[in-house]
Amino acid sequence: MTPSPSNADGWLTRSRVQVIALAALTAVVLYLCYLIALPFLPALTWALVLAVIANPLHERIREKVHGKSVVAALAVLAVTVVLAVPTVFVAHEVAQQASERVAKLRGDPAEKLWQQTKERYPRVAPLMRWAEREANVREQMSRFSEFVLESARRFVSSSVYAVVGGLITLYLLFYFFRDKEKTLGALRRLVPLSAPESELVFRRVHDTIHAIVYGTLVVALVQGTLGGLMFWWLGLPAPLMWGAVMAFLAILPMLGAAIVWMPAALMLAFDGQWDKALLLVIWGSVVVGLVDNLLYPLLVKNRLRLHTVPVFMSVVGGLLVFGAAGVVLGPVVLAVALGLLEVWRQRLARTELPAALQASPAAPPQPTAAATPSPERVDA
Repeated sequence: MTPSPSNADGWLTRSRVQVIALAALTAVVLYLCYLIALPFLPALTWALVLAVIANPLHERIREKVHGKSVVAALAVLAVTVVLAVPTVFVAHEVAQQASERVAKLRGDPAEKLWQQTKERYPRVAPLMRWAEREANVREQMSRFSEFVLESARRFVSSSVYAVVGGLITLYLLFYFFRDKEKTLGALRRLVPLSAPESELVFRRVHDTIHAIVYGTLVVALVQGTLGGLMFWWLGLPAPLMWGAVMAFLAILPMLGAAIVWMPAALMLAFDGQWDKALLLVIWGSVVVGLVDNLLYPLLVKNRLRLHTVPVFMSVVGGLLVFGAAGVVLGPVVLAVALGLLEVWRQRLARTELPAALQASPAAPPQPTAAATPSPERVDA
């Protein structure tokens, strides 16, 4: 009688079953951890950004003050005074100007504004009538006004969540400052990479955060500030609000802030204010437009050597997937992916090198000094 094969002879052994069960349990627990951490993802992202950017300030305070908790608290206080207070003030003013614009839009419906524009600017009336026939502009403007009103309502309703998110960000920033060495050590132990490989990935993430904050956010903030100042100088309505809109649009390449100041210049030209329209065009195209080319190389230098297309896709894709925090998370994910690909490239190069050496033909033996007489011995 043929004996039946034991479990050890088959593929599904006891040890393999334990490994599969452990892997499945680990995947489930990690997914649950992801769901738990998902609401805190924006706060974690901005806390990480502030920790990287404000690290020189934290180091200076640590040189003069003793005690990790005290140093971290002072650094968080400095970040709050320098960044949080101006941000809250600007956000309040932008919300107030936006509410005024929305109230005016609600009082003057889109169709009424369209008719008034045709009557006020007779030169463009034929173009507007053509747009009415071909593109159904009235319906599009009604949809746009509804979109603006709904966006304003969401902005007001999310202000409380923004305050809570800011407090959580500062709370996390305190521990990022205080336990920086422990956090980095724990991450290095968890990452299944060698010390040089993990250092490569961490350096890419650090450089990406630095490049995105200084090369994208700071440059966009400067462009929006310059555009808002020109709106205020020319007497255009809601300069702070439109400056904030230009700063947000400046994150996008190509047009950027020109999406706002170009229509404003056209409206000034249609109104007969050619001097203001020309000044706005010169300011927007020369001053605001060249800020990116002047500041970006100074602030970023060689930290992020990527093409414009993947950076654009990572920023816009990050915004669509992660919200506002995606401005940083998208490029960081791209940097981690490129770092891991570089790790794989180095590992494959190290494994292919011995095989290449074995496949290469052996070098012919070199004659020794004893076998080949020297010229002196020949002469002798």
